[in-house]
Amino acid sequence: MDAADFSAVLSEVRRFVRERVVPLEAEIDEKDEMPADIREAAKKMGLFGFALPEEYGGLGLSMYEEAQLMFELGYTTPSLRSMFGTNNGIAGHVLMVGGTEEQKAEWLPRIASGDVLASFALTEPEAGSDPSTLTTRAHLEGDEWVINGAKRYITNAPLADVFMVFARTDPDAPRTRGISTFLVPAGTPGLTVAPKDHKMGQFGAWTADVYFDDVRVPASALVGGEDGLNRGFNTAMGCIAHGRVHISALCVGMAERLVDESVEYARTRKQSGKPIGSFQLVQGLIADSMTDYYAGRATVLEAARAFDAGTDTKIGPSCTKYFASEMVWRVADRAVQVHGGAGYMRGVAVERFYRDARLFRIYEGTSQIQQVIIAKALLGEAARG
Repeated sequence: MDAADFSAVLSEVRRFVRERVVPLEAEIDEKDEMPADIREAAKKMGLFGFALPEEYGGLGLSMYEEAQLMFELGYTTPSLRSMFGTNNGIAGHVLMVGGTEEQKAEWLPRIASGDVLASFALTEPEAGSDPSTLTTRAHLEGDEWVINGAKRYITNAPLADVFMVFARTDPDAPRTRGISTFLVPAGTPGLTVAPKDHKMGQFGAWTADVYFDDVRVPASALVGGEDGLNRGFNTAMGCIAHGRVHISALCVGMAERLVDESVEYARTRKQSGKPIGSFQLVQGLIADSMTDYYAGRATVLEAARAFDAGTDTKIGPSCTKYFASEMVWRVADRAVQVHGGAGYMRGVAVERFYRDARLFRIYEGTSQIQQVIIAKALLGEAARG
């Protein structure tokens, strides 16, 4: 995107986030729902397709540009980003990376516009950190695929119009080589979405279990067509690598907000007749958080540059996701500490962000999984003993 155009996009998103969404954060948290007018405004701004190609109606942002956009979106409740994150990220990228031209033409324009909400159905009750062990199966009967199994914690499942479903199509193949991906529209007979989960935080972003009981889809629903058969695991891993940089940038945006909340409170809250910001131990908490934020921002931008260049699409995303998710948790914890008792009260922004931030160390691969990925990539055979 032209630099001037991109700058205008960032300015518009910043205004939208800070003037329209931030004032609604408490309401979104309390009602566990994103207001319809915010959803419509996000559609008009192109936020459902910022990472999708321009030829399909998206903004076509690079990873480096996307990271900067995420910094802005991360400044408010993460449920805003979650509303359109799967369209741009792990769900939309399934089609970008592995779809046929016909599948891209049919689905991507509607996904980019927000007319279709897509879900990424990979995680299962016993296949989370290691999705290669998934047990959902699909077998071919005539010209139809029949899918059976269950998925867990699927983002946007209660609202989704289409699911990107990962299922084992060759039970005899090595675990990572017998998985395929299917486009399954909501409402397909046999597909059931459970009631939404009641989570610790990130209210307004809905997740739920999804069940497949003899769900039948045409052969054309196989992502990538015949060439996509048994290649779903590699597709998923490529999408998740992109998602790790995306989530890392979101963490940085949240850290910036937490620093701002801490600074403002330390300036205005008085103890013993003077602002608590005059106490050096409080200053230390704020300085540590600002340093964490600064390092996180630099790390994400470097990882995004390397991702765009294709020079690092594995270690970099894992390193930045590991650092940024742990970083924002530290910053959130210090923000509560700066606020003291007030930081433990519902209705105070840092209390809400403290709950919201906890999830970042779990999804898109836990911190422990990132450690394993990084170490194995560096150590090679030595890591296997």
